[in-house]
Amino acid sequence: MPGQRGPVPVPLYNGDRDLTLDILEALESTDPFQTQSQFPDVPQAEIKAALDRLASRSMVEYDTQDREIVVLTAEGQQIADEGSHEYKVWKAVKESGKLSIKELPQKVAAESAKVGQGNAFKLKWIKKDGDSLVPIADSVQDVTRELLEHVATNAAFPDPKQLKDYQKRKLVATQKQIAYKVRKGPRWAKEIPVEVTDLTAEMLEDGSWQTANFKPYNFKALGANQNSGALHPLNKVREEFRKIFFNWDFIEMPTARFVDSGFWNFDALFVPQQHPARDLQDTFYVSDPPSSGPPGPDPIADAALDEMEADSATFSTSTYKSSKLDYAKYASDVRAVHETGAFGSIGYRYPYNEAETTRLVLRTHTTAVSTYCLHRLAANPRPARYFSIDRVFRNETVDATHLAEFHQIEGVIADYGLTLGGLMDFLASFFKKLGITNLRFKPAYNPYTEPSMEVFGFHAGLDKWVEIGNSGMFRPEMLLPMGLPEDLRVYGFGLSLERPTMIKYGVSNIRELLGHKVDLGFIESNAAVRLDKD
Repeated sequence: MPGQRGPVPVPLYNGDRDLTLDILEALESTDPFQTQSQFPDVPQAEIKAALDRLASRSMVEYDTQDREIVVLTAEGQQIADEGSHEYKVWKAVKESGKLSIKELPQKVAAESAKVGQGNAFKLKWIKKDGDSLVPIADSVQDVTRELLEHVATNAAFPDPKQLKDYQKRKLVATQKQIAYKVRKGPRWAKEIPVEVTDLTAEMLEDGSWQTANFKPYNFKALGANQNSGALHPLNKVREEFRKIFFNWDFIEMPTARFVDSGFWNFDALFVPQQHPARDLQDTFYVSDPPSSGPPGPDPIADAALDEMEADSATFSTSTYKSSKLDYAKYASDVRAVHETGAFGSIGYRYPYNEAETTRLVLRTHTTAVSTYCLHRLAANPRPARYFSIDRVFRNETVDATHLAEFHQIEGVIADYGLTLGGLMDFLASFFKKLGITNLRFKPAYNPYTEPSMEVFGFHAGLDKWVEIGNSGMFRPEMLLPMGLPEDLRVYGFGLSLERPTMIKYGVSNIRELLGHKVDLGFIESNAAVRLDKD
């Protein structure tokens, strides 16, 4: 049996009429017609559905007509039915001859007494006589009621200037009305013919295809919307950053461990144990389990680094030997440089607490991973480039530019003869790849870098300079305990993934990028990012 398509009924409220057939019958006597006149009580959606069914068969053609109409509010409809507040007050006073002000709410509604009394005074329909009201006018014209009756009939005011005043009084409102002008199509008929949708072998055999009424193909029909996934803008920008790093032969550090010990997160970075960053108000500490063991190798991270270094042109001729690393000596040297001074530094000279080194924290920066990789580099010191892009956690107050968790982009460059000028030149080249050329450098303090610089970029949306990065040269107190040679210097720089994303996508509030306020429509419709393009 070939596939066929016949009429699809669109029932009205009473359920016994076919709207498609009613439209065809209406066209027989009135061509064209306006749907709001011919079918005033039928919802627009049902009219549209029926017209689309007929138009797809070329039986009718129609034009959409949008216009703004004026409708009465509940109060406006009450005035159109019963009269204005001022008219009710005048009528009550007129019928009484003289009416006490206290008795007025008993004659008319309290709202009418409140509003109508003042309006009746302004119109000079009534006046005050002591504690009573007396009429002035023998007859009045209730203009408000007449205008609202006109609006109810014509969906518009006689004078468009009157609309604003009545909207302020909350008597009318505007709404969009969609109507259709319908006319006969090239295949108009009083009945919907059956259309064949499939050409079958039987039709070819018996010749019925020659007289069959085939449904025409609609090549302009849109496909069904697909609920496909969409990359978050942060993921798009993150991938662009990764391409930049890989093109410069950086090696991606393994950063899957969100929880780290105080040793790798603070102590190995020459951050004193009394530093404010280690306070509870700035750092999230883990309560279960509360502490870790002593510093040691991470086989999973080492295996990942081995694999990535094998694919790098910089590391292809080098082999990492874990046996050269003495983690106990490293921890002892870190303690010494803090407590008594070592490697030419006087240190901080305070009682070093081993318990602080094993406290578990949600890492406050990915530099904890950079420290592990640099210590690993001491097994075979040579020029190296590392980077990471992952989540970090800070116990910060949430505002338009700060969250308690965010993504940090970090880069580390180890080489001989590095200078601060070289770092500034590298950062200028790096941010140029992002399409950000308007930069400022500001001297800053970091416990583990000296000199240190903050990097600022101008955010047009916020109309101010926003900190987009931090940088510096790692201190000898951090590098020499690892076993790295004195002439091997290391650049360190970090920036937030969120800030450049906000700049590129014009987002002024970070909470619109991450969290429960994110607009899924923005996520699904935003364009792919090119950091080097506007």
